[in-house]
Amino acid sequence: MKFSVDRNVFLEGVQKTLGIVERKTTIPILSNILIEAEGQNLRIVATDREIGLIADYEATIESPGKITVAARKLFEMIREIEAGDILFQKLENNWVHITCDKVNYRIPGIPADEFPEIVVDEGQTYFSVKTEILREMIGKTFYAISNDEMRPSLNGVYFSTEKGRLEMVATDGHRLSLIAMDAGDAAVDTVTVGGAIIPRKGVGEIRKLMEGEHESVNLGFSEGRCYVRVDGTLLRINLIDADYPDFRKVVPKDEGIEVLLDRKKLLHALRRMSVMSNERFSGVKIELTTDKMILSSINPDVGEAKDEIEVSFDGEGFEVGYSVRYLIDAIDVIAEDSVSFEMRGSDGPGIIRPVGNETYMCIVMPIKLREE
Repeated sequence: MKFSVDRNVFLEGVQKTLGIVERKTTIPILSNILIEAEGQNLRIVATDREIGLIADYEATIESPGKITVAARKLFEMIREIEAGDILFQKLENNWVHITCDKVNYRIPGIPADEFPEIVVDEGQTYFSVKTEILREMIGKTFYAISNDEMRPSLNGVYFSTEKGRLEMVATDGHRLSLIAMDAGDAAVDTVTVGGAIIPRKGVGEIRKLMEGEHESVNLGFSEGRCYVRVDGTLLRINLIDADYPDFRKVVPKDEGIEVLLDRKKLLHALRRMSVMSNERFSGVKIELTTDKMILSSINPDVGEAKDEIEVSFDGEGFEVGYSVRYLIDAIDVIAEDSVSFEMRGSDGPGIIRPVGNETYMCIVMPIKLREE
């Protein structure tokens, strides 16, 4: 096995695998990537058994073959090579020789036949989604994915399609983020995904895959897997096999007290309150009175903070507590200048929406604050 490849191409190919390969594993081969040279293509494959990546790159193949090598170590070596073509050669006893100009590396590999088999996408049906749309949907839901391993159904985003409409939902039980958008492609009108839970790690890899100048991304769902194709790269993700909760029941039917606020002013005020936060306490008290919103945070371990924002409000005053981090997360992903904050006191959830954009909402449950 012997091939030469542009250093930047090789670096990009190996870097794409770093989020997938296992850092700490009792199975050494899962820390490796499979490198296969055949015809005029160099193929790089990575897997952790739940997620698989297959990517093809142009290279000059002198002799075909395949080998697996440690992904992170290979990345570190290529990163420190400044420029030029890299010559990669498999030696006897599964050692690998990597050279570029006067730089020489020799590292051990593991035979390719020990590498897990990756399920390819032969016969898979795809539909196209504009990259900017999918990127926005992930950005507005990713933060709300749960980390609670005791509730596996919440450890990913719920994705569905119907009549050209895409919907993505994430919740951790304390907040729920929902976005629904048109796919931007008429072909999606004929596709229906009844509901698939894409795991957090898989969603993160989809986001990375969309980096760069890609106008669209191809998605496919079948047999408990999600397939994502971008140019010459295939990402295969095992879906979470669980029932997602009926999130529509969480959306309040009654009207709350709606306040319109300048996004930047509110965000900066919340960040000032978050200075008082630590692992034990991250609450902010919001008081509504005539024409103003008062924000305050008191943490006995850190100190006190208070701020005031002018608002258009002429109702009966009330106060309610929220996690300041949850509010920041929900508002930070909004691009519009104004936000609608609909509150229901301490008995009902608050809803944050961008003004003039009906595609996104975040529902945040109130919290009980300690007595001052």
